[in-house]
Amino acid sequence: MNKIRIWLLWIPLLFLAAGAAPCYAHDNRDSSTQKHLFTKHFRQTFFAITGRAGFSIEILPDEKEYKIGKDVVGIVVHNKHDGDVEGAALTVTAEGNNGPIAVREKGGGLYLASNLDLKQQGTWKLTIQVRDGSVTDSAVFVFPADASKFLPPGQYSGSDIPGSR
Repeated sequence: MNKIRIWLLWIPLLFLAAGAAPCYAHDNRDSSTQKHLFTKHFRQTFFAITGRAGFSIEILPDEKEYKIGKDVVGIVVHNKHDGDVEGAALTVTAEGNNGPIAVREKGGGLYLASNLDLKQQGTWKLTIQVRDGSVTDSAVFVFPADASKFLPPGQYSGSDIPGSR
């Protein structure tokens, strides 16, 4: 009789343990091979994922939709977990730009770059480097960009963006 009671106690514990096992399973996939999705929030913005997929960068030009200021553009930065990047160091360089480009943080992942004219003549490159903690990565935008090819708001990986890695 005692053996039956012992088995009756063990059977529910075995089922409980078997059902809980997946909760403790470890995902052994290499995180560098996982597809990270980044969110593009606005309609008429330039969007890129940095070279090593550490960040996404969305440039809000000085247009009708987002009045920021003359020769000032907004730069929204998200990390690979699609979270706002705050307190990062941004370095913005533009070929043929007159004077240094000053960058200041507004909060919520938004940075403002002053003294930057996206409408300058000819073909030129804008490079944005982001350093957040131990992660440093950058993206290059080529202007003039074809505004008719703006990606719609949504989620993207680097392979979803034409011309990206």
